[in-house]
This record gives sequence, structure tokens and C-alpha cells, in this order.
Amino acid sequence: MESVSSTAAASALLDRVWEDLDIRPAGAADHLATAGAVPLPSRLATSELAWSSVRAAGLLGGIPAPPDPGRVAVAYRSERVLTIDRIAPSVWAPLSGFWRTRDGWVRTHANYPHHEAALLHALDLSAGATASTLEAVAGERSSDDLITAIVGAGGLAVTVSPERPDHDRVLRDTPLLELHRIPGPPAHGRLDGSDAQPLRGIRVLDLTRVIAGPVCTRTLALLGADVLRVDPPELSEPEWLHLDTGHGKRSVVLDARTERFHDLAARADVVVLGYRPSSLARLGITPEALLSQHPSLVVAALSAWGHDRPERAGFDSLVQAESGIAIVESADGLRPGVLPAQALDHSAGYLLAAAVVAALRRRDGEGGGWTVRTSLRRIAAELLGMPRGDEPQAPREIDTAAHVSTFDVDGRRVTTARPALPGLEFTPPRRWGRDQPRW
Repeated sequence: MESVSSTAAASALLDRVWEDLDIRPAGAADHLATAGAVPLPSRLATSELAWSSVRAAGLLGGIPAPPDPGRVAVAYRSERVLTIDRIAPSVWAPLSGFWRTRDGWVRTHANYPHHEAALLHALDLSAGATASTLEAVAGERSSDDLITAIVGAGGLAVTVSPERPDHDRVLRDTPLLELHRIPGPPAHGRLDGSDAQPLRGIRVLDLTRVIAGPVCTRTLALLGADVLRVDPPELSEPEWLHLDTGHGKRSVVLDARTERFHDLAARADVVVLGYRPSSLARLGITPEALLSQHPSLVVAALSAWGHDRPERAGFDSLVQAESGIAIVESADGLRPGVLPAQALDHSAGYLLAAAVVAALRRRDGEGGGWTVRTSLRRIAAELLGMPRGDEPQAPREIDTAAHVSTFDVDGRRVTTARPALPGLEFTPPRRWGRDQPRW
């Protein structure tokens, strides 16, 4: 992709963000020519999407310097540099992946134990079944039959599908970042932090999991916010995943239906939601429910498929597969491919963080409560509409040594990617669920 089209792609994406948020920070048109230099080679404009998403968060966070392309690439592929006590964790379960069926391909996601158990039950496989076993079973069944069985048992799988340009154009006619004001009183907390920490004094309740939401709240913490992550008692988080995105936050285990949770929400400025909309409705913590009780909140809601598909769970890899990205990125036109990073997740995280900062700034001036929404599927539609090349860019080696930091986390030596936002450094992640539910 030529630098001029990289500049145009980055400029168009950032213009869309400023239009959606009704804000245009100083320096918005600067440094765009470096967007295509991010070494995330693919046919689609992954480099430009990544650079622009980080740039949006940085500009709205008061950071005029452009992101370093190499640092952005390492941050987007942070799981590849993560080590715990010098050991790289296994980040993909054996039963997560692409599987050829009798009439096509499906993609499964079984990284969480309960999703793996559901997949095994759906296909009548015993615990400990190998990838070879699943490959054999999938090859004997149609894609629809396989998906129906897995999803019906509570597992996660999608058909690998070609892109649908008409559907994506409809999605691109909707905001990339939906920002709405709900009439209400003036805020009880205002932005009064320093230039280095513009969100100092802002309290954020983090109800998110798996990359996108945690990247958003990690970015808010990096900008000075007091972030308290809340997880349900019945659903633990893989250690590596929390350590990879938990920088600067405290972490508690707490039922969101309790009075204690609502006491925390009453004193918060921001609540970030990353669970599927139907789950939030069952818990009574939809954006609408939270704002009815706490009318000066900023509530940011992120989902895989969009709030108009409330019952459906999903992850970046599944959205890539069903949206057509996996076929576009196929290396040989036969086996599905992937983006060079979980770019939908990371981009959604940075863009949502940018939107939260914009909502806080507007709340200071206009009062009331605010909602912000986006989805991985909406990010996918944006990427599919950006300029693309016929062939992926050539891979580029990155010296990762300058882009990682090492922390002591309760006696564990943890190495993670450094921040993609220039000029800032993470404070260490904390152990999952070890803190107290208080501000």
C-alpha cells in the first residue's frame, strides 16, 4: 500500500472518529504519513487501523506526539512478548481454530474451560480430546450442522464466510462510535488532572474481559484514572490474559447484583461494560439501567456483534471468520487466514478509550449522563471498507527489547509490552481478584 493511500486511510478513519464524537483535538491532521509504517503486514489496512486507533486515544488524552509504529505493532501483539517467570504462556487452546467441514470451514473458540466443555459435549467427545480428533469429527459434518450443535450446547463457533460488501456498507452508515447524551444533573467529578494525567481523580468501574475492554480501561488508567476491575465470582480469568492487560488497575471479585456494587457505581464517573447485552440485562446493569440510577455516569458498552444482537457471544477471532476477513487474509486461497494481530480487539479498546475521554470532556461542559457504544463487528466493517492491497506487505522484523517492560507482581517476574501511547509507562498489573471493593 502506497504512503499516500496510507495517509488517506488514516485521515479518513480519524475524521470519522472526530465526527462521531463531535470533537476535533489539536494536531488531528499531523503525522498521518507514518500510519502505514506499523509492521502488521496484511492485505487489509491493519497498520492504518492500529495506528489511527492509538492516535485517537493519544490525542484525546492530550498526547500530541505520534505513536511509534514499532511500539504499536508490539502492543497489538502483546501476547507474543508476554512472559511469566521467563516462560511464555500458551494463549490458544488446542480446540480453538479453523476446521474443515464437509462443505467448508468453521472457526471455534474454546479458550475458556466452560466453552471447551460445551464444545466437547456438543460433539460427544471426551475430556482431553485432541485437535486431530476434532479435525476428524468436523470433516464428517456440514458447517451448519456443526455450528448448530456447538452453539446449541453453549459453545462458540461460526462459519467462515465471504465478506458481504452491501452489509458492511450498511454498518458503515452507522457511527463507528455511538455517543449519546442523556439529560441529567452536572457531574460530581470533573476533569482536573495534569497534562500528564488528564484523568486523575476520575473513577472507572471495569466490567470487561478479553482484550478489547481491558485495553480500553488499561488506557484510561494510563491517563490517570482510578480503575477498579470487577469480575463475577463464578468466572475466573486466565492469569496470562489478566497480566497482559491489567496494568494500573485494581481487581476485585464481586457480584454486580449486590448493593456493594451499586455503592461503587454511585461514586464512579465511568462504567465500562464488555459483556454481551443480554447478560447485562439479566444482571440489571445495562447502560439504561445504570443511568436511571446514576444519571451523571459515562457508560461505555462494547460487544462482539453489536447491541442489536444481544444474545450472541463472540471474540475477535470469530468476528474475523464470519465477517469475511479470514477469507480475505487467506495465504493460499484455500485455508482461511487471520490478521497479524487481534486487531479488532485492540482497536476497539483504544477507540472506546478515546470516546470515554471525549464523553468526560463533554460532560464537563454540558452535564448529564453519556453512553458510548461500539462493537468488534462494526470495527471489522470499517477495516473491510479501507483501502487494501492485492498481497500482504512483506514481514518486517522488530527488535522487541525496546518495547517491553518487566515487573515484579507478588514475586512473579512478568514481562509485558510497553504502552502504545508515547511518553507514558505502565504501573505493574496486580494479581486477579486480590483487591477490596472500595474506592
